[in-house]
Amino acid sequence: MITTKELREKFLNFFVSKGHKIIDGASLIPENDPTVLFTTAGMHPLVPYLLGEKHPAGTRLANYQKCIRTGDINEVGDDTHLTFFEMLGNWSLGDYFKEEAISWSWEFLTSPQWLGIDPGKIAVSVFAGDKDAPRDEESADIWRKLGVPQHKIAYLPKENNWWGPAGQTGPCGPDTEMFYWVGQGNPPQDSNPGNDESNWVEIWNDVFMQYNKTAEGKYEPLKQRNVDTGMGLERTVAVLNDFASVYEVDTIKPIYQRIVELARDKNNQKAIRVITDHLRSAVMIMGDDKGVAPSNLDQGYVVRRLLRTAIRRGREVGIETKFLPIIAEVVIDTLGDVYSELQRNKDRVLAEIATEEEKFSRVLKAGEEKVKVYLRDGQISGDDAFELYSTYGFPLEEIERMGVVIRDKDTFYAKIKEHQEKSRQGAKQKFAGGLADHSEEVKRLHTATHLLHAALRQVLGEHVIQKGSNITKERLRFDFSHPDKMTPEQIRAVEDLVNEQIKKGLPVYFEEMTVEEAKAKGAIGLFTQKYGDKIKVYTIGDKDKPFSREICGGPHVKNTSELGKFRIVKEQASSAGVRRIKAVLE
Repeated sequence: MITTKELREKFLNFFVSKGHKIIDGASLIPENDPTVLFTTAGMHPLVPYLLGEKHPAGTRLANYQKCIRTGDINEVGDDTHLTFFEMLGNWSLGDYFKEEAISWSWEFLTSPQWLGIDPGKIAVSVFAGDKDAPRDEESADIWRKLGVPQHKIAYLPKENNWWGPAGQTGPCGPDTEMFYWVGQGNPPQDSNPGNDESNWVEIWNDVFMQYNKTAEGKYEPLKQRNVDTGMGLERTVAVLNDFASVYEVDTIKPIYQRIVELARDKNNQKAIRVITDHLRSAVMIMGDDKGVAPSNLDQGYVVRRLLRTAIRRGREVGIETKFLPIIAEVVIDTLGDVYSELQRNKDRVLAEIATEEEKFSRVLKAGEEKVKVYLRDGQISGDDAFELYSTYGFPLEEIERMGVVIRDKDTFYAKIKEHQEKSRQGAKQKFAGGLADHSEEVKRLHTATHLLHAALRQVLGEHVIQKGSNITKERLRFDFSHPDKMTPEQIRAVEDLVNEQIKKGLPVYFEEMTVEEAKAKGAIGLFTQKYGDKIKVYTIGDKDKPFSREICGGPHVKNTSELGKFRIVKEQASSAGVRRIKAVLE
C-alpha cells in the first residue's frame, strides 16, 4: 500500500538525487496569463522560463502542483477522471533532454529502490508524426534500449502524444507516455495503449518541448529545448494499490464516505462521485490564497457551476439538508496538512459556500414556480426549458424531477449548444494573445500592473494585496483586496501617481535574492508560499527608495518611459472584499 504522501516524497527525493531543486507549486489562479482560467499543469507557471528566462533555482526543477481541468468534466464519475488533481513534475530548462528523461522515468518506475513496478506491466506511447513535426523514433529507440519490447510501444497521433501549449500559444512538443496494466493476468503479446485502451492507464507523461506555437498556429523550433514531465498523483496511487477507482485514494475516500453517510440513495455511485469531485475542486479553488468566490464570470462561474451541480446531484441522492459546508470541512481536513492555505482561508470558504447554497436553494424554489407558468398539459416546450435555464438558472434535470415532460428536447439541446459556442467564442476573443507570447504590448501592460499595485497601496493603504490579474494586448485587469468602491478622487490620484512614474523614466530591473533578503528589502509577495533558494525580485526606481519592488517572474520593459499614458477605464467589485480595475496604456 502506498499513500499520496509517500508517493509525493519518493518522487521528490528521486529527482533531488538527480540534481533537481524542489520549487513551490503555484496558485490555481494563473498569474498574469489570460490564456487559461486555471493552472492546468505544472509547466503552466514556468512558461517564461521554458521560453528562456533564467530560473532562480537553476535548470533542473521538481515539484507537486495543484491543477484544475474542466475539459473532461463530463467524464467525471468514472474511475479515473477528476476536475482537481495533483501533478508531480520535473523539468529540464535547456539542460538534459530525451535520453536522461526517459531513462530516469524507467528507473523511478521499475527500480526496487523506488516504485519497483514489474516492467512487464508497463507499456509506452510515442508521437506518430504529422505535418507539424516528425515521428519520434528517438524516444522509441531509447525505450527499446531500456528493454521495452516493440509490441509495447504504440505510435499515436497529436491528440494522444503531443502536449501544450498551456493556453493558445507557447512552448509545446511531442511526448512519450507511460501506462500501467490494469487488466486481468498478464498483458497479451499484442496489447498496447494504442489497441487496448481499457486495460492500460496512463500514469506518467514526458513532454519534450521543442517548439513554440505562435498566434498564427505555426510551430517554430524553440531556442531552448526543455523537458516537462507530469505524473497524476491520485491516478498513480490508485493503480499502484490496485484500487478500482481514484475514489479509494486517501485524499478522496473520506470525502466520498461522508457523502454516502448523508445520502438516502447510497447506491447512486456516479452522483456521489460527482459530488465528491466537484466539492473537492470548488474548495481548492476557493481556498487558494488568490481564492475565487462563486460568480457569473470567468473562474467564479466555474466555481458556481461546480457547487450548483453538487447541490443538484445531492438532491438526486436524497440529501435533504444543506450539506456543502459539511463536506467542505472534510475536504479541508483531508488536504489541509499539505495545502496550509486551506486552513488559513477556512472561515471565508465555508461562509461563501453556505451563501451559495442558500442562493441556489432560492433559485430552485423560484424555478419550480416558474415551471408552473410555462406548463401546458403537464408539458413544456424546449424553448421554454431553455428560457428557464438561461434566464432563471433552473436546470433541465430539475424540471424533469418535477415530473414535467419536455416536448422537444432537441430544441433545448440545440439552444444550449449555441449558447455554449457563443461563450467559447467570447472567451477565445477575450483571452487572445497573452503573456506566453512575450509581446511588447503585454510586457508594457505587465510592467504597468506593478506601478498600479504600488500606487493603490499608497492611495488606499497597505491592506491592498493583489488577488489576480489578466493581461491581453489591449488592456490589463487587476484584482486587489479593498472593502469599498473607490471614489473618483482616489481613482484620479492612482492614475496621477502611475503617470508620474512613467514620466520620470524609472529603470526596471530584477535581482536574485533569498526570501529573507526580499522581505528585508520590502518586496511585495505571497510570503505564505514556499520558494526555492533564490527568487526574482523586480524593482522600479531607485535601488534604495524604489517606487515598486515585487516578487515576479517577468517579462517587463527596461524603463517606465516605454509605457505611454496610463488610464483607468473601469473600477468595480469582483467578489466580496475584492475590487477590480481595468486599465489601458495610450
